[in-house]
Amino acid sequence: MAEKKPVKICETILRDAHQSLIATRMPTDLMLPILERMDKVGYHSVECWGGATFDACLRFLKEDPWQRLRLIRDGLPNTKLQMLFRGQNILGYRHYADDVVEDFVEKSIANGIDIIRIFDCLNDLRNLKAAVDATIKIKNREGRGHAQIALSYTLGDAYTLDYWMNMAKQIEEMGADSICIKDMAGLLLPYKAYELVSAMKSATSLPIDLHSHYTSGVAGMTYLKAVEAGCDIIDTAMSPLSMGTSQPATEVMVETFKGTDYDTGLDQNILAQIADYFAPYREECLKSGLLNPKVMGVNIKTLLYQVPGGMLSNMVSQLKEQNAEDRYNDVLNEIPKVRKDMGEPPLVTPSSQIVGTQAVFNVLMGERYKMATDQTKDLLRGKYGQTVKPMNPEVIEKVIPGEERITCRPADLIPNELAKIEADMKEYKQQDEDVLSYALFPQVATDFFKYRQAQQEKVDVTKADTTNNAYPA
Repeated sequence: MAEKKPVKICETILRDAHQSLIATRMPTDLMLPILERMDKVGYHSVECWGGATFDACLRFLKEDPWQRLRLIRDGLPNTKLQMLFRGQNILGYRHYADDVVEDFVEKSIANGIDIIRIFDCLNDLRNLKAAVDATIKIKNREGRGHAQIALSYTLGDAYTLDYWMNMAKQIEEMGADSICIKDMAGLLLPYKAYELVSAMKSATSLPIDLHSHYTSGVAGMTYLKAVEAGCDIIDTAMSPLSMGTSQPATEVMVETFKGTDYDTGLDQNILAQIADYFAPYREECLKSGLLNPKVMGVNIKTLLYQVPGGMLSNMVSQLKEQNAEDRYNDVLNEIPKVRKDMGEPPLVTPSSQIVGTQAVFNVLMGERYKMATDQTKDLLRGKYGQTVKPMNPEVIEKVIPGEERITCRPADLIPNELAKIEADMKEYKQQDEDVLSYALFPQVATDFFKYRQAQQEKVDVTKADTTNNAYPA
């Protein structure tokens, strides 16, 4: 009899499922009533924070993301909470100084996070070091905190099995607790997953987690083969917000492995109660248009062109704006060329947008790199980090002629900035965490702080005459 090896489940309905299907708009109030049920499931973890939730809380939901985390922590006392952390970008869109990264890790764990999944869009491990080291430091001091490094899965000449095995070894050497294969575009096919997981398992003793999206229709089968190859954890979403651009359904995967050596042991009756709770919300989102049926189907183009679905739709809308939809195939042919010029980065945010937009420019201008976006220039300058292959020197010379490029870790050039950020926003500070909200999204956080103050004082600051200190104006 083979040894029993129950596969563990990371549940994504409180983060990536609604981020992928309804633009991260699920409010905290909708999450809280079901937490007690979810806490009884026995999930490996519940992913509930990070990614786009932070920005969406402040910008659209007028919620404090830190308060959301504390409330979820209270509601799930027996379940590990997980977040997604974009390496040196934290949850924002630029590289931050190490002191901001360290403080963010510290406050995330202090407010209830157990597992921090850390990734970099270029798979440049130097951009993960500060976050991983900060997590390890807290773990050594307090016995909690788990650093999971996620590798952005992608296809291309550079991404051989040797590449992935070598990365797995380096991740183990960095002191990480586990590895995630992050297949954001649903490009990983079932038998390729079996090969990949087998190869990585031969290179490292760390647990392996597989994260995929159903965009291309294969993720459930991919999970099955990955688990057979020794994958330890899979990311799934409760059925009402599963499939499409989200993850495979939790209940389906639990039933798939039932009675096998990989049986999860999770109770379908409890899962059914959770699904029943979220089902009316799904209907509400469909009715309001927040959940667009377009994101729920299978996008086979993703597999045919090896390009993430979001990148294809961005490209179509850019061509539409320019009345150039007839150039679609030209741009599709240009994408792999631009990607090669840029050192073959994984096609994940923001590198996917940079490569896609540049390919559109190259085709529409009739001359390659006649015009380049600021982001293209920054990628060529080395501001995002190091790519797996060298960039095209001719393109560098054409786009940023004579400029000196960065070869060190980009954050080495950023001086500590926490004290200055705190000084800039001190009038709004009600908790230490507010400094970090402001650090990531200065304008959005300021608007939220003003809104919060108005709620607390029952005064609408937007109606005040601040010049003459009169209310209302």
